[in-house]
Amino acid sequence: MKLKTRLIIAFLTIILIPIVLTVAMVTVMSKLQISSFEKTYGLTGTTVESLSNSTQIFSRITEESYRRLEQLVKASPEEMEEATVLEEINEELGKKKAYLIVRKDATVVYIGKTPKEVEHVKRQLPGFGESGSTSENGVYLGGEAQALVKQIDFLYPQGEKGSAFIVTDVSNIIPELEEFFGDALFGVVLVLILTASLLLLWIYRGVMYPIGKMRTATKRIKEGELDFEISTDADDEIGQLSRDLEDMRQRLKDSAEEKLEYDKENKELISNISHDLKTPVTTIKGYAEGIMDGVADTSEKMEKYIRTIYNKANEMDLLINELTLYSKIDTNRIPYDFNIISVNDYFSDCAEDLTLELEAKNVEFGYFNYVGEDVKVIADAEQIKRVIHNIINNSVKYMDKAKAKINLRVKDVGDFVQIELEDNGKGIAAKDLPNIFDRFYRTDASRNSSKGGSGIGLSIVKKIIEEHGGKIWATSRENTGTTMYFVLRKYEEVPVDE
Repeated sequence: MKLKTRLIIAFLTIILIPIVLTVAMVTVMSKLQISSFEKTYGLTGTTVESLSNSTQIFSRITEESYRRLEQLVKASPEEMEEATVLEEINEELGKKKAYLIVRKDATVVYIGKTPKEVEHVKRQLPGFGESGSTSENGVYLGGEAQALVKQIDFLYPQGEKGSAFIVTDVSNIIPELEEFFGDALFGVVLVLILTASLLLLWIYRGVMYPIGKMRTATKRIKEGELDFEISTDADDEIGQLSRDLEDMRQRLKDSAEEKLEYDKENKELISNISHDLKTPVTTIKGYAEGIMDGVADTSEKMEKYIRTIYNKANEMDLLINELTLYSKIDTNRIPYDFNIISVNDYFSDCAEDLTLELEAKNVEFGYFNYVGEDVKVIADAEQIKRVIHNIINNSVKYMDKAKAKINLRVKDVGDFVQIELEDNGKGIAAKDLPNIFDRFYRTDASRNSSKGGSGIGLSIVKKIIEEHGGKIWATSRENTGTTMYFVLRKYEEVPVDE
């Protein structure tokens, strides 16, 4: 799930779930509270709307008491002078958060509370016949009184004017309503906490949990541990971040493995250089000592010793040049000079040079060209010549036949020109063939010093051909010979619209 979608759902959840749960909870609680409220005060037909109107609810609470008191003053007004009757009525009203006040003419003869508590109410009580209140309503006394007053006027047996007042203090909320509002507030808070907890758990599992896995992964990567996998099935931003982190880990691992391989190859290179330089240096030193000790006591011996020293010095120079070239190629510091070259002209010149060079080494050379006159390639002539010479030198170096033979073929293969260099040497074993273009690889495990070389000749060839956008490979049969192939892409002129 996308993070944007997750946030929208979280936003809607924060708004909708608390509202829905709160409405449901308040509805259930209000029904339970109304039922308890009606049972406590003997009411029926109470609604949430009536509960929210404090004046109306206070009036309804005392409605039954009002009617009973009204019947009493009509039937037996003389009982309004009996203290026990008034106390009984006041006690009943006390259960309904109200109290009784009785006035005879202008004198208050009974107060259901202490005089101090009703002082403000007494001053605002309506006169005889003034209120016109019924059981459904009353007179609201504001100011410091804050009371709802229901008035019943009557005449005493001797003709005095009497008024009975049912007074309800409306300054304080009914305990049941206070409890209801408290429970409702607690329920709302509980719903919010529950919603927040569920959202927190959902977000933690969807966001924080994978982030925690990535933090653990980055810590392991920082400590150099790369042999593990960061797996994720999520199709969101966090999942994409996990996949990017896995890609980074894999690349770091590949880079570390490449560095280890590079370090290994460097060590092998140093070992190869030490071995390949030690032989000619030892030879040069031995022959130089022979000259100094007077062993070369004839002109023929002296010429032989000097010629040997010269040849070994040339071997060392060739080796150093080869290593220098490889270093430049490996770091992409060779400035290639690409030009459009005629295939026929170029390889004909190469064949002419190779014929003279190989005849001097008693190697038979054959040149076969199957390419049209107009075929061209884009290449660095000097570097392609280096490729051909490296391959041929390898063939001569490992030649084991008395009648050595090397063939150069140039073929047209569609979009490419294919060059083949075939020899009749001892061949390459099938197990070695896939590795011959690797750096420092030698098929001669015994490192016969007579063969020389650093083991990087063919890797240089491969690098040059790949820099030309081509490809190189080989086929071989032991005791029969080896054929090296490489291809160069043809040059085609793009017509320009006039």
